[in-house]
Amino acid sequence: MGFLRVVARIMGRISTFRSYQLVLLLAAALAVVAFYYFGSERQNFSSTTKRIKQTQASHNTNRNDADLTVDTRLSHPDEPKEQGWEERGVEEDGDALTSRKADSEAGYQHYHVLMMFTKVDKSRSLQDKFRVAMLSMVKHGHFLEGEVLVLHFVSDQASQELGKRMLLELFLDTTFKYEVVFHDVVALTQKLFPIVEAMQKHFSAGSGAYYSDAIFFLSVAMHHIMPESLTRIVQLDLDLKYRTNIRDLFQEFHRFPPGAVIGITREMQPVYRHTFWQYRKENPQTRVGEPPPDGLPGFNSGVMLLDLGAMRSSALYNKLLEPSNVAKLADQYRFRGHLGDQDFFTMIGMEHPELFYSLACGWNRQLCTWWRDHGYGDIFQLYYRCDGPVYIYHGNCNTPIPDD
Repeated sequence: MGFLRVVARIMGRISTFRSYQLVLLLAAALAVVAFYYFGSERQNFSSTTKRIKQTQASHNTNRNDADLTVDTRLSHPDEPKEQGWEERGVEEDGDALTSRKADSEAGYQHYHVLMMFTKVDKSRSLQDKFRVAMLSMVKHGHFLEGEVLVLHFVSDQASQELGKRMLLELFLDTTFKYEVVFHDVVALTQKLFPIVEAMQKHFSAGSGAYYSDAIFFLSVAMHHIMPESLTRIVQLDLDLKYRTNIRDLFQEFHRFPPGAVIGITREMQPVYRHTFWQYRKENPQTRVGEPPPDGLPGFNSGVMLLDLGAMRSSALYNKLLEPSNVAKLADQYRFRGHLGDQDFFTMIGMEHPELFYSLACGWNRQLCTWWRDHGYGDIFQLYYRCDGPVYIYHGNCNTPIPDD
C-alpha cells in the first residue's frame, strides 16, 4: 500500500505539469539515449589516443634496426618545418647528420656539436648542468641566415626522452635554426669497442668505472664512426657555461696549422705532473708535466674541435691508434691514466704535438681546484692561471660556475 501511495503522489505531481513541459522532458531523455547509443561507435578522446599510440608503435617497429640515431629535428618554433625536420629515423649513411640534398640546395651550412647525455634521467645534478649549458648557449648563440646548429647527443633511451622534453623548454627563446640528433649509446659502443679496446686498459680507472666504457673514447675514433660527409664536429662536456656565441668557437678550425687534427685546451691542474711521475723521475730535464708556457701540462677534453676529415687523412694519427703503438707509447712514458680520451690525447701529444692545435685557455676555463689541496698547493697557480677573456666556463669536478 505504501508503494501505491508513492506512485499516486508522483502521478499527481506529473499531472500538474503543462503539456509543453512534458514535451521538453521527453526530448531531453531521447537526446541522452541517442548520445550513448550513437556515440559508442564514434571516436572519442580515449580511442583517438589509443590509435595514435598504435600508429607510433607500428612506426617504431618498422624502423631500421641498424639505425644509430633517432633524430627529433626540433626546429626553431617560429620556423616552418621543412623536409627532414620532423621526427624520423636516421640511417647509418649519415645523410641526416649533415646537409641533406634539400638543405644543400637551400644553401644551409651546418655547425655540428656533440655531447654525452647518458644516465641524465637518474641524476638531478646532470639535469641542472644541462640546463645551465643550454640556456647559456641559447642566450649568446647567434647564427647567420642559412646556418643551422646541429646538436648531437649520445644517449640511452630514458635520457633521450627526458632530453626531448627539456630541449623544447630550454630552446624556446632561440633566435637561430637548430636541429637535434640523438645517437644510441649501445649501438655506438658496439662500433667503438673493437677500435679502442686496446687503449682502455691504459686509460681507464678499472672495470665498471665511468671512463672504462668504450663510449668515453668516442672522440678518439669518431672519424671512423661518423659518416664521411661529416667533416668537422665540436665535442663538449655537459658541465659548461657559455659566455660567448658558440659559432665563434668554430672559427678556430681555420687556425689549425698543417698536420693538426684536433683543437684542444691545456689541462689547468698538475694532473699530468702527477700521472707522469715515474717518467719525470727518470728524465729530470723533461718538459712533460711541466706548467705553461714552456712545459707540457697535458690536455683537458672538456672542449674539443675534431677535424674529422684531417683525422681520416692523417697517416700518423691513425697509426697511433694501432694497439702496438698505444702500448709502446704507454710503456715509453710509464703512463697509466684514468681519464679516457683525454689521457690518450695527452700521451700522444707529448710525442707528436704537431697533431694538436692549442686552443686559448678561455675556451675551456676549468674551475676545478682539487689538486691544489692534494699535494700541489705550492705550484698550483702555475697551471691554473688563465690570462685573457673567458669564453666558456668548465665546472669540472662539480665546481660551481660563477654567475654572469
